[in-house]
Amino acid sequence: MSLLELVQDLDYLHLLNRFRERVSSFYESVSASMATTSCVADIEDCRDDAAALRLKIVAIVAILVAGAAGVALPLVGRNQQLLRGDSGLFLCVKAFSAGVILSTGFVHMLDAAEDSLANPCLPESPWRLFPFAGFVAMAASLATLLVDLLATQFYERKHQAGAAQAVSSGSATYDSEQGLAIGEAEERRTEKDPIQIVGMHAHAAAHRQSHSHVCEDDSEASSRVRHVVVSQILELGIVSHSVIIGLSLGVSQSPCTIRPLVVALSFHQFFEGFALGGCISQAQFKSTASAAMACFFAMTTPAGIGVGAGVASCYNANSPPALVAEGLLDSMSAGILIYMALVDLIAADFLSRKMSCNVRLQVLSFVALCLGAGAMSTLAIWA
Repeated sequence: MSLLELVQDLDYLHLLNRFRERVSSFYESVSASMATTSCVADIEDCRDDAAALRLKIVAIVAILVAGAAGVALPLVGRNQQLLRGDSGLFLCVKAFSAGVILSTGFVHMLDAAEDSLANPCLPESPWRLFPFAGFVAMAASLATLLVDLLATQFYERKHQAGAAQAVSSGSATYDSEQGLAIGEAEERRTEKDPIQIVGMHAHAAAHRQSHSHVCEDDSEASSRVRHVVVSQILELGIVSHSVIIGLSLGVSQSPCTIRPLVVALSFHQFFEGFALGGCISQAQFKSTASAAMACFFAMTTPAGIGVGAGVASCYNANSPPALVAEGLLDSMSAGILIYMALVDLIAADFLSRKMSCNVRLQVLSFVALCLGAGAMSTLAIWA
């Protein structure tokens, strides 16, 4: 081994040791910040445990009804002309809902994550030395893209395998029938009238054409696959942040905090449910699966409120572990919601063939999108 190679190996070892030291130092600082317990929780304004409990019960009922109505409306009305998946009204309301979801990710969830991770109860190192909220949101968006890509490929291969099996089965049936028809034609060539032979070949051509329709509307099937993936990932993202906001409301003992949250979350759950219900309707799930997904969405936030109310007496929202967990979960939810709103709701609809061929529908949908984002952003003044 030459002296130059030895020096290079020593440099690599030195760099590796420095990297290990940095990782170890970061881990120790994070562990120390999580172990800090000296932070005293702020006294909530207008604290009233009895009034807060009554408002939590009202919140559970109101949010449950709003979420159930929002997600059920596209499912129940998908056979109606106005609420069909390709109607202009449906696309406009869905665009409004996408604006609500986009604003939830940017204005509400990401801002709440930054507030939690920049809380004075957390030490400056490492939480205020690096923008963890934006970084985790970006990582969550990229992870959602990966899951979206893999799930789409999985469902497309599954669909193609089923279509190929149907085509091969149909081809085998056609070949056997065609062979029988040709054999009979050869045996009876002298007996058959030429018109009858021509008719036999015409029948065979028609039969072949009927089998060629096994794979028809392939683009429609591919679109359905996308709706299946979108509906499942959207529900996953919505459920994750619904639990968080439900817990946040449930642990609060301030009626002044809970009261505006009831209105904001009811509005938010209705239109978020409409967007999810529209995706479920376009995915054409079976009735049982659609009902299960709708019920799971509608009950998530009320369940989070109930759990939060149950642990409110022993939960310290300003403890470092709670702040870190809430900040990171809010960041993940923001990344997922932003990706789903921009890619699978807004871009998918605005770049579709139906909307690209209808300028009036494009304008109305864009106005609805801006109104939804603006309305949800305005609610951030109070909640």
